[in-house]
Amino acid sequence: MTQKQGFKNKGHVRNAEAGSALVYILIAIALLAALTVSFMEPSSQQNQSQNTFKTMSDLQSQESFITSTVQECVLSHPGGDITIDNSLTGTDPGAKRRYPINPNSTHLPVALRSGDHLVKNLRCPGNPGDSNNHQAIFGGTTGKFLPPPPPLFEDWKWYNGDDGVFFWTETTKSDAYLQTALAKLDNEYSKCEADVIDARSGAVDMDSDTPDVANCPLGSTCFRVWMSLTASAVHQDAGCP
Repeated sequence: MTQKQGFKNKGHVRNAEAGSALVYILIAIALLAALTVSFMEPSSQQNQSQNTFKTMSDLQSQESFITSTVQECVLSHPGGDITIDNSLTGTDPGAKRRYPINPNSTHLPVALRSGDHLVKNLRCPGNPGDSNNHQAIFGGTTGKFLPPPPPLFEDWKWYNGDDGVFFWTETTKSDAYLQTALAKLDNEYSKCEADVIDARSGAVDMDSDTPDVANCPLGSTCFRVWMSLTASAVHQDAGCP
């Protein structure tokens, strides 16, 4: 073999080795990409599950706190306020006198009227039962403070009228886990006790009053909890009331 042929053969060997090394590098890159995907997918699913559980837990915890606080008012003052005018043309048509009336009711003195339907502004229609000087349910005087609504949700709102008594919260966010959380949460309640209102494609009236008092606005999903239902109640579940 000549010296020239020897150099040529060595060149072929080096080229073959370089080609093999390149193949191994490409295989390593492919394996690394596959491993990255495999690690990312469970993490994403885990985050989704955690967000779903946290949303459910936060909503249910606040609902329970609101319900128990209102029930404490009802049980402490079972007679309610007998001066509330719940006639068809009264200040509070169809209102249940034992329960807190809507915070914007004109039955309340101007100084106590909030001008909204927010749960945090509810007042207890307590004894002696013939005074509209209702006391705040949440705040420093009672030591019961309603925390901010869960992330991505609006303040809880209140309705006391012809359809009964209920309160609700709403979200305009489109995160997939929110819909999953609301569906799972709805299943935690007995039939007719709660419902989910989908208003993402159009606003939904949540009561039979005229004019409407409660509605789930366009682009929102609302979660509602009932404390009392009447025959006229507009419920999302068939057979309720």
